[in-house]
Amino acid sequence: MDAPATTTAGHPRRWLILGVLVISLLVVVLDNTILNVALRTIADPEHGLGATQSQLEWAINSYTLVFAGLLFTAGILADRLGRRITLTVGLAIFAIASLISSYASSPGQLIGARALMGLGAAAVMPATLSIIANVFTPTERPRAIGIWAGSVGLAVAIGPLLGGVLLEHFWWGSVFLINVPVAIAGVILVSILVPESRDPKPGRIDILGVLLSVIGLSLLTYGVIEGGEAGFGDIKSWGTLTVSVIVLTAFVVWQLRAKFPSLDVRLFRNRTFSASTGMIGLVFFAAMGSMFFGAFYLQLVRGLGPLASGALFVPFAVGQLIFAPRSAAMVKRFGPKAVSTVGLLLVALGLGVWLFIGQDTPIWLVGAAFFLMGVGMANVMPPATESIMAALPREKAGVGSAVSNTIRQLGGALGVAVLGAILSSVYRSNLGTAADGFPAQAADAARESISGAYGVAEQAGAAGSALIQSANAAFIHAMHYASIGSMVFAVLGAVVALIWLPGKRPADAPAPTSAEGLAEEQGVELVEA
Repeated sequence: MDAPATTTAGHPRRWLILGVLVISLLVVVLDNTILNVALRTIADPEHGLGATQSQLEWAINSYTLVFAGLLFTAGILADRLGRRITLTVGLAIFAIASLISSYASSPGQLIGARALMGLGAAAVMPATLSIIANVFTPTERPRAIGIWAGSVGLAVAIGPLLGGVLLEHFWWGSVFLINVPVAIAGVILVSILVPESRDPKPGRIDILGVLLSVIGLSLLTYGVIEGGEAGFGDIKSWGTLTVSVIVLTAFVVWQLRAKFPSLDVRLFRNRTFSASTGMIGLVFFAAMGSMFFGAFYLQLVRGLGPLASGALFVPFAVGQLIFAPRSAAMVKRFGPKAVSTVGLLLVALGLGVWLFIGQDTPIWLVGAAFFLMGVGMANVMPPATESIMAALPREKAGVGSAVSNTIRQLGGALGVAVLGAILSSVYRSNLGTAADGFPAQAADAARESISGAYGVAEQAGAAGSALIQSANAAFIHAMHYASIGSMVFAVLGAVVALIWLPGKRPADAPAPTSAEGLAEEQGVELVEA
């Protein structure tokens, strides 16, 4: 078995290992974005599964629910059982679930298979980042994390493009089947190249803490999903969210008392650790919410096909690919406070561009908005993730990775839910009487969403063109309100970075590489569990 990296030298194959980890990460993140362009095909009873709107939503949400609910637990198990074996098992589960999804014969089977994919993804995601922390030295780790973060942005952006290519040439199941050979290659390469590593002194497993985290995070994710669908005033949403807060509060109280806690919550006394997790949640809230309404704008208002609309997300990936690997050098030169603040303001500027986008706006402006967002996120995610990983000792890397990824997943889900609710509310209030002349059921569908309006218009002949014009105008107005909401959260993230992140360190002062170092820098005393 290969030895893990020491504090003075990284693993000799560390850059090859990083390539394998990026492949493993790409297949997981890619799948959740690639599905978005396939939803209309899956809903088609002739060429797809004839799934209803609710079933389509749960094809997405079943994955998110399992993924977010088990991320933290998977990180704990990776530290205890071994990160390589956890990553290998996760990729194998993901491949099997993808194969089942691609040949699902009913919406129910697809929903179940997607939940199984969420289980595999929950094992893969934290393992990739914790292995990086173990094979790279503290000085090389920021650059490696920059490449890792850039691959996340790449997957988010190229997913719709790849989905469009597959749907134009193959059946809907190809968007899942593409995962299988990639995941199998990942399993083989991980087994050959990646060294095993684990916490050498794990202590007893915190069973109660694990159970409370799974229940609390699952309820929180479900409450957010329901809020996006039925409104946060619905009892299934606010009731579930209330219970989740109670459970997660019990988790924190227990972690403070447990002899072997799953997560030392005292780390959140460290302002750099807390600010970094907050920034990740806020920037993904803003970015994922904007991609949600951007996809509807491109495919419906502008009438672009899956391939053409997917291509407009590519500038986001380009911004990530160019700037994320360079973020470590920028942080070294200017400090995490300046780099992260500017990055978040660039995200806000990219979101602000959407205020000037209408039905006939030059389409390059959409690409420019996504590019600005990509550049901004490339200068937020790497320093924030590195700060979280540096705040934990190497043997707890899985927990640190799980914290980062859980916050990111919940931030993205909450962004889609909250901004989706704003979008729906403003759309309905601005559609006015445009749907009044249609039968009651059709009118309700048109008022519910712009997709519903387009569906009604297709069946209405000449009368449908007026409905389309009204629906487009109402949606663009709603999109502007949602972009304002996204901007507010991005600016809030910039304020967090400006107030709580550290500035540039003196040239002769080495960066802290452990929880104790960061705590000392911030004047915080950490208590050993």
